[in-house]
Amino acid sequence: MKALLINGSPHAKGCTYIALSELAKTLEAEGIEAEILHVGHQDRRGGCIACGKCRETGKCVFDDAVNIAAEKFAQADALVIGAPVYYASPAGGAISFMDRLFYSTRFDKTMKVGASVVTCRRGGNSSTFDVLNKYFSISGMPMASSQYWNMVYGCTPEEVLEDKEGLQTMRTLGRNMAFLMKSIALGKEK
Repeated sequence: MKALLINGSPHAKGCTYIALSELAKTLEAEGIEAEILHVGHQDRRGGCIACGKCRETGKCVFDDAVNIAAEKFAQADALVIGAPVYYASPAGGAISFMDRLFYSTRFDKTMKVGASVVTCRRGGNSSTFDVLNKYFSISGMPMASSQYWNMVYGCTPEEVLEDKEGLQTMRTLGRNMAFLMKSIALGKEK
């Protein structure tokens, strides 16, 4: 089983990466392969232009990280989007990436597990969490939860490493995701 973790932060090894790494370690301890794909820094086309070419070609007309992620997403059993909070909402690059990824992919996402991970300094995390989860709910993807909302606090990676509750939330999310992924696989098998 495999989980694709998207790092939507412009910082490759920043706060979002710390949270996703903690999640990935737990998934791997549960026997789930976890890949972190950093897309927040890449030079890519902005948002979806609703040209509809993806319906003809099976991929986004702008051939960049979205199409790379789409191939990995099609093979994965779960998708996690990690994004920092900018102005009380997800970083714009993460949103434009997710819009294009979900709009351009036509494969069945039903029963692929979804989760969002949010990083922030102090506020805006709840609204960001809500926005990111809508991609999953509109696609028939069960969402994994934790003991609290899937978020960590800190302005720097060092501060996130001090957020013991946030890191525990990531570990619980990993265990819950693994359980849900395995349960869905067992249900499909039966």
